[in-house]
Amino acid sequence: MLLKMMSLVDKCVQICYNFSMKLSQYAKQQGISYRTALRWFRAGTIKGYQAPTGTIIVTEGEKPSVHLEKVTIYARVPTASQKVNLERQAERLLQYCEARGYQVAQVVKEIASGVNDSRPKLLGLLQDASITLIVVEHRDRLTRFGFHYLETLLEAQGRKIEVVNVAENDKEDLVADLVAIVYSFMARLYGQRRAKRKTERIVQELEAEDATG
Repeated sequence: MLLKMMSLVDKCVQICYNFSMKLSQYAKQQGISYRTALRWFRAGTIKGYQAPTGTIIVTEGEKPSVHLEKVTIYARVPTASQKVNLERQAERLLQYCEARGYQVAQVVKEIASGVNDSRPKLLGLLQDASITLIVVEHRDRLTRFGFHYLETLLEAQGRKIEVVNVAENDKEDLVADLVAIVYSFMARLYGQRRAKRKTERIVQELEAEDATG
C-alpha cells in the first residue's frame, strides 16, 4: 500500500513538473520572443509565478489562451515628393522586424502631415483591435503631438507602439509640419485664399533668418 502511494506521489510530481517551465522555455516553445512572453505574463495572459531568484515559471494546468501577436508597420512622410523616402522607411522597418523575429502582418504607408489628425490609414490601425503591435521609425512618424496619449490608450487595450529610433526626425519633415500648422491658423484668421500667400511669406522669412544665422 505504501509503495502504491509513493508511486502515485511520484506521478503527481512528474505531472506538475511537466506543466511547469521557465518563461524563456515557454517563449521558445510558442515561437515568440522572450520580451513578448514577459509582456503577456505581466498582463496576466500567461499563468505562472516569479520565484524568489527572479526566474519566472509558467504553469500550464491548461494551455493558456494566448493570442498571436499581430505586428503592423506604419510608415509616413509629409509630402508626395518624399515618396522614395517612404519606400526606404518601410524597407528599414521590415529589416528591423525581421531582425527582431517579428511576423509582420501588414505594412501601411501614408503621405500626410504629422499634425494632420484625419489620416484614414492611421485611424484604421488604431481602430483595429486585432493589431497588437505598431512599429514606427520615429515617434513623429505616428504623430507630431500627443504620442503619449496614443501610447497610453493602446496599452490600456493590451496593445503597444514600438519606436525604432527615439532621436528627432530630420529638418525637412519639421518644416513640412510647421507649414501645415501655420497654414491651419492662417486659414482660420484670413480664409483659405490669403492663407497660402501668408504661409509662404512666413516660411521664406524663417528660411532666410536660418540661412543668415
